[in-house]
Amino acid sequence: MEMTDKPEDDLLFPDPAWRQKLRRRILAWYRQHARDLPWRQSLHPYRSWVSEIMLQQTQVATVIDYFNRFMHRFPDVVSLANADQQEVLRYWEGLGYYRRARQLHAAAQIVRDHHGGEFPTDFESVLALPGVGRYTAGAILSISLNQRLPIVEANTNRLFARLLLHEQDVMASHSQKRFWAFAEWILPRKHISDFNQALMEVGALICTPQNPNCSACPLKSICPTREHECWQQIPKPKKKITYQDLSEVAIVLRNPETRAVLIRRCEAGERWEGLWDFPRFECHLKDPHQPSLSELSRMDSELSALTNCSAHKLHWITQIRHGVTRYRIALNCFEAEVTKLSQKNHSNQQWVQPDELSEIPLSVTGRKLARKLTVMQ
Repeated sequence: MEMTDKPEDDLLFPDPAWRQKLRRRILAWYRQHARDLPWRQSLHPYRSWVSEIMLQQTQVATVIDYFNRFMHRFPDVVSLANADQQEVLRYWEGLGYYRRARQLHAAAQIVRDHHGGEFPTDFESVLALPGVGRYTAGAILSISLNQRLPIVEANTNRLFARLLLHEQDVMASHSQKRFWAFAEWILPRKHISDFNQALMEVGALICTPQNPNCSACPLKSICPTREHECWQQIPKPKKKITYQDLSEVAIVLRNPETRAVLIRRCEAGERWEGLWDFPRFECHLKDPHQPSLSELSRMDSELSALTNCSAHKLHWITQIRHGVTRYRIALNCFEAEVTKLSQKNHSNQQWVQPDELSEIPLSVTGRKLARKLTVMQ
């Protein structure tokens, strides 16, 4: 494959005939193989926006049910803007990266208050919304309205690297500059929605990180990486993440008279900001089933600092293992009775009956623990 020098940005791209083959073949493939996904039905900027935010760092299979439930409850941007943030978080619960939901809600209120409740259709206005970057703005408008805007994201990063035999780190600034210019260069004059979705679809289903299905790829005859059989080196492998082990404790604190349990809302800067959780803190225990007196004292001290409450009769319930970003966490869960109630009114904590927890947005582990309580009752 010969590369053509583009003087205006000093980038090397294939020739125009190659580009025409790419356009024709990927569109034909997409029209035959595109997945039937709910956000591809009744295309609208609002629906595309919600789907793009949900799909950030989340698998398509996971998003489908969340998207359908979200659209049923918030069918338009005004209904989302008018909802309480806690309800939005409840519908988002389990998707993770909850900052996305808070920004989605804030952006909906901006659309309601500054755009007359109609999702904007110009690039700069969409880009100005909280949580929207260059890719997301381009994806929303190109997919829902066929606007001629390029896209570069995880799947197309990989696809472009292989189509261009690009051996450098795909996230380096020079690589991103090249990929964005390439994405713009290959855009056809029409069928932009199908074309951009086709690029992502081939990246997601065919040009996978490991063992790409080159024999089924519509671009196999024009892909230099396939020709040189170097897909293991392109794109350049990422550095392996080094995980840190953490030991934490969660306490289901009960009022012995009412049987209510205490929950607290995670504050700004905390993991799961805005969601509710059982009092939780970092604490290493040698034997969670039989904590030592010093460990029990430390747990009570941590609980008091967090909630202004004290407890006794702690007993171990279960251990939940989970991962968050670069952490691998062993969460030991205890049940206890409150011995000293806080004399202060805390806006970030409340006593609730266990059956009320189903209506409250909880952290992932908080929800697992809540289900455990239901079984225990």
